[in-house]
Amino acid sequence: MRSPVLPSWTDRAAGPGAERAGAGDGALTILHLTHQGDGAGSTISIAALAAAQQAAGHRVLVGCRAESVLAAMAHAAGLEVVPLAFDRPVPLARRIVQLVREERVDVVNSHASRDRAACRLARLAGPFRAACVMTRRQMPRSLPVSVLLNGFVADRTIAVSRSVARALVRRGAPPWRVSVVPNGVDLSRLDRDVPGAEIDTARCLAGWRPWRPTVGVVARRKDQDVLLRALTAIERPVTVTLVGVEPDAELRALAGAAPWHGVRCVPFRPDVLPFYRLFDVAVLPSRGEGLSQALLEAMALGLPVVASRAGGNADLVSHGEDGWLVPPRDSSAFAGALSRLLGDPDLRRRLGARARRTARERFSLARTAALTEAAYRVALAHRR
Repeated sequence: MRSPVLPSWTDRAAGPGAERAGAGDGALTILHLTHQGDGAGSTISIAALAAAQQAAGHRVLVGCRAESVLAAMAHAAGLEVVPLAFDRPVPLARRIVQLVREERVDVVNSHASRDRAACRLARLAGPFRAACVMTRRQMPRSLPVSVLLNGFVADRTIAVSRSVARALVRRGAPPWRVSVVPNGVDLSRLDRDVPGAEIDTARCLAGWRPWRPTVGVVARRKDQDVLLRALTAIERPVTVTLVGVEPDAELRALAGAAPWHGVRCVPFRPDVLPFYRLFDVAVLPSRGEGLSQALLEAMALGLPVVASRAGGNADLVSHGEDGWLVPPRDSSAFAGALSRLLGDPDLRRRLGARARRTARERFSLARTAALTEAAYRVALAHRR
């Protein structure tokens, strides 16, 4: 059986019933910060969360690079975008302090390393009225001293999965300041009609063929090579579509080693729904995930998934119930899992139906927004 999404050692504000926490406590002014914001699942997650917070009545500012994908998505959602330069931490810290003062920001929520560093400087430099929340969206690679310092500078640290939270605590983060808030799935992004012209374009780019199944990966460059190495052990011809990557020398060579399969690389696209409509199985072979937005969306669409048993993937997938988990970096295990699923349509349908239910019932965007607000309220109380 799957353990609860939220571990028992996190604070009560992030536990069961937190969807109601903070209700009636007044609207907040929230400043989201990230120096990333390009072609990644975190961009989708931040944009969806910010839009949900605005819909709940909060004022939301998105501080990001003016040319980023996140800026375009935020503008399209009617959010206030604050163009920022992240190359120099001291001027960025000063700008954050200025924004907090002039815009009367209640919560500053940073999502990536450079903005965390700037928030540390802003907080340590002097008076800073806003609560500081740091969201960790990936398995931490920071040095323990940095994790420890961030853990005490931040009024609250949000980890997107139990695995991320445990890794932070192992590296020195104070557990009493950590909340686990998983990403949520934005159903308005998924539950819409896709024009036939977009499907046709996706078919062309993906190399889709009606006589063979399509296996898809939606991710920036991670461990796609593991999947391609698995192809030599899969006898039935398949189409493999890697959405979000440019073909490099390694991927080309691995694709050439199994010429009876078709392999296509498709550069990042902000709308991948037409590609999901073509997939028979979605795969995520990476060795370390915080909580994959792409995997969550594939499950919400009712796709059977095969993922590495790494990071937050185990928070999403229960092996054999709503997906398949295999050891990371194990091409043979991926080949075996795919061969079994591709040869058993009933199993694919069963896993896909359960995956859809898991994603939609346990990882709703409304729940994510409510748990995030609950963490903000705890941070504000701590700040006061």
